[in-house]
Amino acid sequence: MSVGEGLRVALETCWTLIRDAAHGSARARDDFVRRYGGVLHGFFQGRWRSGPCRDGVDDATQEVFVRCFEQGGVLDRADDERPGGFRAFLFGVARNVAHEHESRVQRRSGEVTDSCLEELEGGDASASRLFDRGWARDVMRQARELLHSRALAAGERARQRVELLRLRFEEGLPIREVARRFGVDAAWVHHEYATARNEFRAALGDVVTFYVSGSPERIDQECEQLLALLA
Repeated sequence: MSVGEGLRVALETCWTLIRDAAHGSARARDDFVRRYGGVLHGFFQGRWRSGPCRDGVDDATQEVFVRCFEQGGVLDRADDERPGGFRAFLFGVARNVAHEHESRVQRRSGEVTDSCLEELEGGDASASRLFDRGWARDVMRQARELLHSRALAAGERARQRVELLRLRFEEGLPIREVARRFGVDAAWVHHEYATARNEFRAALGDVVTFYVSGSPERIDQECEQLLALLA
């Protein structure tokens, strides 16, 4: 996410994007596909890991966008007062598309194919968790991109903190090993690590503000829920 993109995100919310996309804005629709395409594709791919339905992942993802953008489509019915916000709304659309695709496959084959109906034990609750985890991963990706963008503008020390987070979370290196690689004292790395975590949390909060409106406490609560989904 570029600095300019981060500024634009700060000036709008997902509901601005949704309304603009529903009204036919090409920019908004491109942004909508970019934001939610990965989440939807991951949901269908995770749901249909094997069997005949897995060939329908791309078509199902596209079908969700068709239903969103068609005249009188589902985006016209999106409500910012809905419990769970737009995440729950989009999951409902994806779940309906999945059910219809599975029914078509079942009708063609004449039998229920367990490998196709991959909706895991727990039914819709498991499907919802699958979708929510994909959503959480994508929000974290956006937060990392925003953090990286800010570090590029802030200077070498900020960029080093981004690398510190990568080494800790992606490579799992202990602080003492990071200190050895950086050629600095471990106490200094501990201090920078605390700063880096705060900077990431601030970036995450800014990204979440795009999706969730409300008080700082509400934003913090959403951040905690997203982090818990990936724990």
